[in-house]
Amino acid sequence: MDVQEEIKKYIASQPEQKRSEMQELHRLILHIMPRCKLWFLDGKNSENKTVSNPNIGYGQHLLKYADGKSREFYRIGLSANSTGISVYIMGIEDKTYLAQTYGKKLGKASVSGYCIKFKTFKDINLDILEMAIRYGVENR
Repeated sequence: MDVQEEIKKYIASQPEQKRSEMQELHRLILHIMPRCKLWFLDGKNSENKTVSNPNIGYGQHLLKYADGKSREFYRIGLSANSTGISVYIMGIEDKTYLAQTYGKKLGKASVSGYCIKFKTFKDINLDILEMAIRYGVENR
């Protein structure tokens, strides 16, 4: 199965409200990044053990580890979680930037160094979420 089919299947597997919101975010991110590389990570490690929620990735970013190693990864990520949706914005050096810049304006969301988690669209300001995603895309 190719990446686009895996993404489609993953989104379709979500409960209705989460499914429609993830589909809308998927379209928004593709609008912002029309020719980006797409990723689908099933959340399993090399032993086929579940270690995270599956997630969709957009674009490319070089992840650098403390030991000096690096690997290619996505720039923006999207994932369903047990209580809602997570949007990952990778590559931001200042781990307080997202929370300080968008946290209070987003609404009812949890914001960490690279992740914005929310239950549903009605809890957040979608324009602010889009601004944070755009920042993540442009912040190279």
